[in-house]
Amino acid sequence: MDERFTICLSCHGADGQSRVPETPSLGGQPSFFSVAQLFLFRDGRRNNLAMIAAAKGLTNDDLVAFADRIAKLPPPPAPEETPDPPRFDRGRKLTLRHPCGVCHNPDFSGREQMPRLANQREDYLLKAMREYKSGARLGYGGAMAQELADLTDQDLIDLAHFLSHQRSQP
Repeated sequence: MDERFTICLSCHGADGQSRVPETPSLGGQPSFFSVAQLFLFRDGRRNNLAMIAAAKGLTNDDLVAFADRIAKLPPPPAPEETPDPPRFDRGRKLTLRHPCGVCHNPDFSGREQMPRLANQREDYLLKAMREYKSGARLGYGGAMAQELADLTDQDLIDLAHFLSHQRSQP
């Protein structure tokens, strides 16, 4: 089990903070969320061949053990670079007009089956939101596709920027 977890961290970051483009940081993700995602990968219901292969053969107990270890990794800190003030502000305003903070918590720390968004990789957030919006990625009963339906691609770009820097002040 330790070997398999180490392999996971080779892409997702030994400290839970990914340095690989479009690969999420796992640090601080809620255990329930991680179990659900690993289950979807194990069953081939998420479209990522590397993750499907990595999750293949994991038992339900393995999924829980992995998720518990992920939840104990430190959450990613705010990026060192200063956010772009107009994009940051546009993204912040989008979170006020949409219920992002209701499901993901007001500080975007995530809870239960909702992932932590705070300080996640910007490129990954944008990729995930585009996949949810297009229907390419499974959501919880289509809730994410519905929430993102009226947003433009520029809105998604600004939202990803804000969330990835959400504790920063421009």
